[in-house]
Amino acid sequence: MRRTGPDSMTVPPNGEPEDQQPKWRKDFPIDIPQDEYVSRRDFTKYMVLISFAFVVGQCWILVKNALQRRNNSQEFAKEIARVDELAIGQVRVFEYPAKHDPCVLIRASETEFLAYSQKCTHLSCPVIPDPANSVFRCPCHEGMFEMKTGTPLAGPPRRPLPAIRLKIEGNKIYAVGEASPA
Repeated sequence: MRRTGPDSMTVPPNGEPEDQQPKWRKDFPIDIPQDEYVSRRDFTKYMVLISFAFVVGQCWILVKNALQRRNNSQEFAKEIARVDELAIGQVRVFEYPAKHDPCVLIRASETEFLAYSQKCTHLSCPVIPDPANSVFRCPCHEGMFEMKTGTPLAGPPRRPLPAIRLKIEGNKIYAVGEASPA
């Protein structure tokens, strides 16, 4: 069945009449007016495939987060520093609970130590401690967190920094788990 009308005419690239075209061109016609035409069926097929890909991606994220939470629920104590190694206002970077989870330990006073995840809650940029002003600064989008509580003070972050629970035994400081969000 041949389409008719000005928008559906086959125009051979060499301009010769249809009966003088090679056989392969009859089997594989080049319809220049129709080359950007997409049928509803094709459009629907592509939309279903793209939607399926998004659903699979979201499911993968959920599964990965569930597995990570399960692994994190099996918390363990890890020695991160010695009390006499840190002066007041001094900072130590460590990894907890896994190798690629950067955290920061700050000695706030003679007896007070604070520890937080070093990833900004906005886009996971590393936060930089500023003990002189009692804040953490995120250089990516000018975010700022209060050092005592980890709550956001400025910028796009809306969630507080995840706190790390600490335990001091003798002269050693241990990270013993993530503090539950308030």
